Amino acid sequence: MEAYWRFGIFLGVYLLAALLESFFPKRPPTQPKIRRWFINFSLVSINILVQRFTLGAAAYLTAVYAQGHGWGLMSVLNLPFWAEALISFLILDFAIYLQHVMSHALPVFWRLHSVHHADLDIDASSGLRFHPIEIVISIIYKSIIVAALGVDPWVVIAFEATLNGAAVFTHANICYPDKLDWILRLLICTPNMHRVHHSTARDEMDTNFGFFLSIWDRFCGTAHHLPPRAGHEKVALGLPYIREQSRLGLLQLLIMPFRITRQTASLGLSPDLVNGKTENAQDI
Repeated sequence: MEAYWRFGIFLGVYLLAALLESFFPKRPPTQPKIRRWFINFSLVSINILVQRFTLGAAAYLTAVYAQGHGWGLMSVLNLPFWAEALISFLILDFAIYLQHVMSHALPVFWRLHSVHHADLDIDASSGLRFHPIEIVISIIYKSIIVAALGVDPWVVIAFEATLNGAAVFTHANICYPDKLDWILRLLICTPNMHRVHHSTARDEMDTNFGFFLSIWDRFCGTAHHLPPRAGHEKVALGLPYIREQSRLGLLQLLIMPFRITRQTASLGLSPDLVNGKTENAQDI
């Protein structure tokens, strides 16, 4: 049942975002859409299979087990359901924010997360583009948080559905009024905010880490409220050291974490790029 709820909400948000993108695009595509969509949805299919045969529903099942055995902080606090739900949701969202920060800060995680950032355009499908190993690590991480908190299973369902929908929305290539964006970003992460995060500029890439609530970026000093220096329509997206289509195929993305250079993994930049050159760095 949990999977059906998540999939239904995700599908609705994705179809709405894709429809808005087709009628009100923010940026013209720089890459062939069909090729990008094939790669992104192929990764989605692989991730679905990986979750199906590994730890797909671990967070929900952990919540069920924890509730049945009196585990976690919420069982100790014994608050009203609405208070437990609100606190649990906020802590889970902050945990995802921290996970995203760690994905950029720690080289071993950046190797995996770079697959997500390698997309040279971003749209709703980009919100689904993650390396399978990163997905499994994320499932384990969320399950640990759920067990420690003793989150109610229904809160887990609501959070997972919100997280999936927010990932699609924040990557959507939708044009809408700037005034609306400034209102929305007071509470939630918007496509204009997250587009800055996908800039090739390191000082812009390491900002706006939130997936759903925008408050964590403001509280932790990682918010970037201005548009990219090049503007939303012209900013270069993706990784500055991997721009060739031949290095962005499905197989290349799957092995990317094992071929990325040491300095790239630690700095987010290739040695050649740091030295002002355009040649690609040697792989490990």
